[in-house]
Amino acid sequence: MSKISDGGKAPRKRPVARTGHKSTPPKPAKKTQPSRNKSGKTTDRPPAKRTRQSGSEDKSRDSGKARPDNRRRAWKARKSSAGEQNRPQQKKPVGNRKKTSGFEGFAAREAAVMLLHNVLTRRRPMDELLNQARRIPELARLSKADRAFARAIAATALRRHGQLRAVLDSFMEKGLPERAGPLREILLAASAQLLFLESPPHAVLNIAVQQVKRDPASQRYDKLANAVLRRVSEKGPALIKQQQENQQAGRLNTPGWLWNAWCKSYDKQTAQYIAEAHLHQAQLDLSIVRDPELWAQKLGGQLLPTGSVRLRAKGRIEHLPGYDDGAWWVQDMAAALPVQLLGNIRGKRIADLAAAPGGKTAQLIAAGAEVTAVDSSKGRLKRLVENLERLEMDAEIIEADILQWQPDEKYDAVLLDAPCSATGTIRRHPDLPFLKKRQDVQELAQIQSNMLDRALAFLKPGGTLVYCTCSLQPEEGPDRIRALLKRHKKVKCDPIRAGELAGHSEWISSTGHLRTLPFFRPAAKTGSSKKITPGMDGFFAARLITG
Repeated sequence: MSKISDGGKAPRKRPVARTGHKSTPPKPAKKTQPSRNKSGKTTDRPPAKRTRQSGSEDKSRDSGKARPDNRRRAWKARKSSAGEQNRPQQKKPVGNRKKTSGFEGFAAREAAVMLLHNVLTRRRPMDELLNQARRIPELARLSKADRAFARAIAATALRRHGQLRAVLDSFMEKGLPERAGPLREILLAASAQLLFLESPPHAVLNIAVQQVKRDPASQRYDKLANAVLRRVSEKGPALIKQQQENQQAGRLNTPGWLWNAWCKSYDKQTAQYIAEAHLHQAQLDLSIVRDPELWAQKLGGQLLPTGSVRLRAKGRIEHLPGYDDGAWWVQDMAAALPVQLLGNIRGKRIADLAAAPGGKTAQLIAAGAEVTAVDSSKGRLKRLVENLERLEMDAEIIEADILQWQPDEKYDAVLLDAPCSATGTIRRHPDLPFLKKRQDVQELAQIQSNMLDRALAFLKPGGTLVYCTCSLQPEEGPDRIRALLKRHKKVKCDPIRAGELAGHSEWISSTGHLRTLPFFRPAAKTGSSKKITPGMDGFFAARLITG
């Protein structure tokens, strides 16, 4: 069973889960100890709390049978119960908005406008809003299909934001009116449907005009909206085609500070390739517990040379074969590379720092390591626990700020997937360019340096540290390693070799670090005539050895 304590030596042997036991993140302790926030100031924070996520010794896994144990039954029961509780209920709109129109598809488009407003004006992540759908009236009233449609509209409007604004501006001589309520978001959502989602123009225009009329701040612009969107429908496709022919699409959709940073860090051509890769939605990559070739066949996916399986499938991942059986988990192929840089880790003690939501934790466990997963976020740790339960995996889980946490014993290896700007994941998160600023990168760089210094203190002599971020910014990658090597003279960089990356030498920087970019294409397996669909997250990783 899981054990929770406020201190003392962590048990080394893995306990066996009792029947029906449910592992949860530890409850806050009564006593607090000072902790640092992002600005470096101290705050009152509960001390490190640890629990062990454990699975029963199910012999059926070795025999190839898919017999779920009691823990997975408990996970399925909670999943079923949550589904009943999360069923959307009809709620009245809040604020001064009028009652929802009777137009078919109106509610989904209203939700899309709400998502755009929260991202563009309030800088709230879209996934955060979708995860809180039960508490947001515009989302709670939607079916799963309508919620997916709303997300598709909002994501497309964000991914193509620069292009859409250029088209809209060409049809508005005086620009967008000030204090016009949700007019900007309504026009963006409607234009995205007309120019990229191939929605019927008459439905898009009718609903958009009704949306404008419903809001007191925008209702006087209903005729303007109608006229502009008619021109977008008629002349917009030619403008979009011209943008693409002139190779302007990527640049138009990239904020200036990011574009300039990539041109400086790489070169203008590479920046162009990165920006163009962001125009396309990311593929679905899976990490497989065992027998990836078999699961590639079952799922109709492509087996990548690094061991991941890439799917073209759409829809909810919970409906894919193997999900309930814990046969795989979602993880971009580039995100799976840092763990592979640790080599053979069977039987070794490894600390996974900033571990949630647990993709790399699962990798470490699947490779035979004894894992301690540490994260400061209780909510994210809850997701990690749920993921490990589904996969029937075991780890020691500790809720703590690693800048304050002190382990009982030192580790053979440490994996630090540090908090970062995540600019390497824009294909998956098209809202990210509107949430991050240049100053965020500078603040995160200091946090990363502090975490690197702390991570080194957790290692045995001769231990290995792998540091990684899903950022394209050099300040969060090679610059941090260069500064660390100056501070710690006994630490050496262990260069990465192409053989560790399925022969992809182009993924290795001149300094021996891993550097993947969003437009990279993994090679097909030897003897295969099928080309792999291009694209992966932008990742940086460095391997360091202590003296």
